[in-house]
Amino acid sequence: MRLPDTVAFVTGGGSGIGRAICQRFAAEGARVVVADRNLPGAEETVRLVTDIGGDALAVPLEVTDEASVAAAVARAETVFGPVDLLVNNAAISEGDNLTEIDPETWDRTLAVVLRGPYLCCRAVLPGMIARRRGVILNIASVNGLTGLGEEPYSAAKAGLINLTKNLAIKHGPDGVRANAIAPGTVRTPIWNARLATHPTAFEDLAPWYPLGRVGEPEDVAAAALFLASADAAWITGVVLPVDGGLMAGSYRMARELSGEG
Repeated sequence: MRLPDTVAFVTGGGSGIGRAICQRFAAEGARVVVADRNLPGAEETVRLVTDIGGDALAVPLEVTDEASVAAAVARAETVFGPVDLLVNNAAISEGDNLTEIDPETWDRTLAVVLRGPYLCCRAVLPGMIARRRGVILNIASVNGLTGLGEEPYSAAKAGLINLTKNLAIKHGPDGVRANAIAPGTVRTPIWNARLATHPTAFEDLAPWYPLGRVGEPEDVAAAALFLASADAAWITGVVLPVDGGLMAGSYRMARELSGEG
């Protein structure tokens, strides 16, 4: 077991990457709090965790609302004890053209993707500092590392990366580690709207990835487990791309420029 005696609080745990992280952490001994605005989804994750012998709790959470965050963390601590491991995973992605994105869409995206992690960190950090033990994992994106459109989402993910670095340098002396994971394209429900109009999106994107495929939620969960565990005890402030090699460069572009393909 790599996460014994650990209480993990995972936002957006009701589907996709969050669900995979909950399952992987529970399999390694963590008691998992599945926090999601979609409570039926969170409850389904709990069922999947209990099916493998894990221990999990579903809590409703609206990450943009301070009172909701406080209530969810309080419920988690009442049932399982202090939160040792926070995974800020909840996200939405809306808007892909700055001149057409209305202010409400911009604000809503930044609220979920950036304000939410701020509120969750603010809720659990005092306890982590007092115990001199804690891990914060922020699920960022390759969109936060380079220009890939989706301006509100990308700007918020870039902010989340910077928040991670500041958490790491300020709270390392308190015994708290903070790291970020930057996934590339991952097969999750956030893509459902796009797949409805472009059903071959994953297949069309796959050739841009050096490893020849888009990611699966389990790919990110495996990286999250490493960064959460004692194996990463001397790692903080990093941004780990889990992206099939996308950020390494584009050999496909090089081939097309050279006339090879």
